Amino acid sequence: MPKMSKILLLAVSVVLVLAVFLGVNSTGVSAASAPQEGAYRQMLVYSEVLHHIQSDYVEDPNINAVTNGALRGLLESLDADSSYLTPADYKVYKANVTAEKGMKAQAGINVSKRYGYATVVSVVPGSPADKAGLTDGDILEAIGGQDTRDLSLAMIHLLLEGPSGSELTVSVVRPRKPEPDKIAMTRTIAVPPPVAETMYENSTILYLKPGILDHDHVQQVEAKLKAMQKAGNKKVLLDLRDVAAGDMPEAERMANFLLKSGTIATLEGQKVAKQVFTADPAKAIQATAPLVVLVNHGTAGPGELVAAALLDNKRADLVGEKTFGEGAEQKTFELPDGAALILSVAKYESPSGKKLQDDGVTPGVLVATTPEEAGGDDEDVTETPSSAGKLGTPAPGSQTARKSSVQVDEQLTKALDLLKAKAA
Repeated sequence: MPKMSKILLLAVSVVLVLAVFLGVNSTGVSAASAPQEGAYRQMLVYSEVLHHIQSDYVEDPNINAVTNGALRGLLESLDADSSYLTPADYKVYKANVTAEKGMKAQAGINVSKRYGYATVVSVVPGSPADKAGLTDGDILEAIGGQDTRDLSLAMIHLLLEGPSGSELTVSVVRPRKPEPDKIAMTRTIAVPPPVAETMYENSTILYLKPGILDHDHVQQVEAKLKAMQKAGNKKVLLDLRDVAAGDMPEAERMANFLLKSGTIATLEGQKVAKQVFTADPAKAIQATAPLVVLVNHGTAGPGELVAAALLDNKRADLVGEKTFGEGAEQKTFELPDGAALILSVAKYESPSGKKLQDDGVTPGVLVATTPEEAGGDDEDVTETPSSAGKLGTPAPGSQTARKSSVQVDEQLTKALDLLKAKAA
């Protein structure tokens, strides 16, 4: 095929993608708005750039790879959850979506994209990733030898999955290390642990740690909140550190357990009508019990929705670190050439109007994770009254299996101090 024909063909691919963005149809092209006209001008610029790459680059480029990279970058410039899938990628993606979920195994890594690479949001407690020492913020340079810069988030998720018992190899970039760590793990079909529960201060403080906010775990939280009076619990410490998985509707339901009134969240997009999720007084369980919530960089999505709702309604004090920043709904658009877009079409906002995807949630009481808390040797320690606030106990959360029994969890300690000062 002549070079100019290739260029025109690939430019058409970009036009198809931009048409999805702009909602262009046969009647809309002639009445293009100013932003649309600007986009059309950019398409001409793209065609010119492509022409120079094809004609003047030092060697004959793989123009398909160049275009795929450009389209992927176009989507990822919007947000980490938007993806461009080539026809081959989309075929694999569809096959995976329709496969039986029970057959999928993973290493327990919740991942997004930051700085162009796959980045660990959080790890599942007790999972192969947890045992291998992965922690939130780790950058996965490669998965199975494939550079994550060249992969969409959708394909990254697929690479992390595989048959139970199969090996998963990742290259992890860490601070102060010149070379990535190569880590091998065995994929397993993990069952999320039940909601962790611990009593402090003669059982007056109920500590709850849900590892995931799905229907089953939110039901467990509901049961424990309802049993508080019988157990002599008067205050609640909700640990949402490293809580990134689950369902947004279930997160809304859990927030309602602790709110009698007020807005929980809103959801809105360019073509998605604004939805306001409001607390139902009839569904509140512990709407007045003193409450402190723990968050960190691994708190994302459903965990952030709950934290933001409780913070903005002045229902709870938040302790810890700024959260990761996830909270969008995606829609898949199929393209005529067999490729596809996974595009964020709506974003969740906190009651104060901050977009979770863009802003995250910043606690009122900032307490950083210490370097010692971020890693260490495995050690299990049984909870005792004197060990409250110590790392290695069940209470502090998903990363505690790697923390020394004598290392104090400053975030947990601060949260307990705040609760002790509150009148029941």
